[in-house]
Amino acid sequence: MGEQLAEFLRARRAALDPADMPDHGSPRRVPGLRRDEVAQLAGISVNYYTRLEQGEDHQMSDSVLLSLGNALRLSVDERAHLLRLARPDQARQIRRPYGPEELRPSVLALVTGAVDQAAVIVGRYFDLLGANRLGYALYGFAPGHRVNLAKMMFLDPSVRDLFPSWHAEAFNTAAYLRMAVGDMPDDPELAKLVGELSINSPEFTTMWAAQQVAECMHRVRHFRHPLVGPMELNEETMRVPDDPGQRIIFLGATAGTDSADRLRLLGSLSS
Repeated sequence: MGEQLAEFLRARRAALDPADMPDHGSPRRVPGLRRDEVAQLAGISVNYYTRLEQGEDHQMSDSVLLSLGNALRLSVDERAHLLRLARPDQARQIRRPYGPEELRPSVLALVTGAVDQAAVIVGRYFDLLGANRLGYALYGFAPGHRVNLAKMMFLDPSVRDLFPSWHAEAFNTAAYLRMAVGDMPDDPELAKLVGELSINSPEFTTMWAAQQVAECMHRVRHFRHPLVGPMELNEETMRVPDDPGQRIIFLGATAGTDSADRLRLLGSLSS
């Protein structure tokens, strides 16, 4: 885990703006801040921070974790990821046995019962485990179709037509996958997924190297559906309580908008 922590620290340091330091006018050979500057901002020794970036294992105190998070300007999700990397034994994620996932019929019934919103169930390996009729129609799948949404995002050219902001969607997918790997760092299926994407998608490789981490529970997503045209949908995500690796995602439109009309039209076309 030390090397994963080191990679994360190096990437986040490189993403910082040198203009935040008093001597930002000095020549820079590499992007971001220098190690001594991050150590100064965090109030720790340069030697200690250097050892962290070199992959040495250290038990960091709460104050050091807080200071590093502030110095590197980490988001809430990135701070949680830093904690998981620094203290893997204290990871808050409840881990389930690795391997094939089971979807409870009651969870699927909850999703299929939604009629005014598209709803999908995504597993810990980013597999589409189930959806309601509108959810399948939104992504252009036949009911019951199984697909890996991370592979679809990076390896299926048609997805670039479905998402007008494909780059942002792809970056979010890489950030979600990075968080999943932090939750389950020794899961062979996740490692296999990352490896396959790295081999087959140069864009994924670039985004993965950025070490971005995110857990988006709500946002606005834009679709350009081939049957009904552009839609702006509000996304709300819930984790299945006794299997946090599974997520239920609801996508609905604001009442009275063109997107609401188009979502209803899509529902009628898929009935």
